Amino acid sequence: MNTTQTNPPSWQADLQASRDLTRAEKSAFEMVLGWYEKWRMAHGTEPGRESAALFWKAQVKAKPRESWQLDQWAQAMRWYLQWLTFCENAGRNALCLEERVRLAVDRAGGRRGLALRTRRTYAGWAGRFARWVGDERAVMDPTRARDWLSWLVTDQKVSYSTQKQALNGLAFFFKDVCRKEEVDLQIKFRKTPKRIPVVLSIREVAAVLSHLPPTCRLAAEIQYGAGLRLTELLNLRVKDLDVERRQITIRAGKNDRDRVTVLPQLTAECLGLWKQKLREMHKADRTEGLPGIYLPTALARKLPKAGESWEWFWIFPAENLSVDPDSGIRRRHHLHEETYTRALREAVRAAGIEKRVKSHDLRHSFATHLLEAGTDIRTLQELLGHADVSTTMIYCRRERLTLSSPFGLPAAGCLAA
Repeated sequence: MNTTQTNPPSWQADLQASRDLTRAEKSAFEMVLGWYEKWRMAHGTEPGRESAALFWKAQVKAKPRESWQLDQWAQAMRWYLQWLTFCENAGRNALCLEERVRLAVDRAGGRRGLALRTRRTYAGWAGRFARWVGDERAVMDPTRARDWLSWLVTDQKVSYSTQKQALNGLAFFFKDVCRKEEVDLQIKFRKTPKRIPVVLSIREVAAVLSHLPPTCRLAAEIQYGAGLRLTELLNLRVKDLDVERRQITIRAGKNDRDRVTVLPQLTAECLGLWKQKLREMHKADRTEGLPGIYLPTALARKLPKAGESWEWFWIFPAENLSVDPDSGIRRRHHLHEETYTRALREAVRAAGIEKRVKSHDLRHSFATHLLEAGTDIRTLQELLGHADVSTTMIYCRRERLTLSSPFGLPAAGCLAA
């Protein structure tokens, strides 16, 4: 390993400068180590032997590999671990600029009390900017940030919502990490037209539901029957469902707003048996002395034992325990969104539906079907939790398309002759 450089930006620089490896070996090492770094950052693990072992088990050993591949990749991991030891002995930070920026934004967001998803979104955009700039001094220059945002708008042609996400992430980075009081990125966004949402027919919804496993089926029934966003669905707790009044209370939804929506009649009838299973799981957790489920930070301080109570238990709990990324506590979390969305994709495929369906399209279908049934737009706005009725009006476009084409009218019969 070449150690002549005093402050190389990352392991790639030392790898390319190494005199002990051939050009082919450097290329192969860079491939597998880049793979490892990407996996490690996605899972939030520190560089070292522990994360390397986890990566090897989860990624490399997950599929059959040729023996020469395993030997070559093992050499690459050994080189990387030696490089980490060198960095530690030399007092150098082994993390690349992108990861250092990501960590700084995530920690600043934690101090500000931002939600985990928001912190990760901001950290992701700040990290992408750092990777694009590639220099420690330039990453703190708002002028370079304006250049990058302009590149996103003009060259990458990202959507309007993506542009706003990137701007908010960089604004947070400069104000809360770089401690700049006045930040004006002076970027003009490119408006993108709103797209008509994908909507399933009632028959298609029934076909999808019939191909879902029990847990995901009940979740999909509630999402479609109540018009919930994915995060609202997965964060439901026992206390949020009022079976007698057939209402669902959404707590701290989008823009931190509460609202009430409908609980479907058919779903309400199934909840009795489902809650019995939940009570058994809750009782087993209490018997084993497991920590209570996650509560919002302020509430957890005020009511430290509330997470162990029945009314706060998840409606859709995960089968296995997992480590809370904020507190590091191993507890029962709610159903993972990837588990639900993957089951939904497979059900759509099994039902033979020729549409690109996502979980949010069940919410679109709820709104469209209610509008077609005669629900007024203001009531629908309240049920969906839209701040502006113009957002709800997008479903009126599809309602107007239910009119018949003139091609099928009697006077147009000569066209088919």
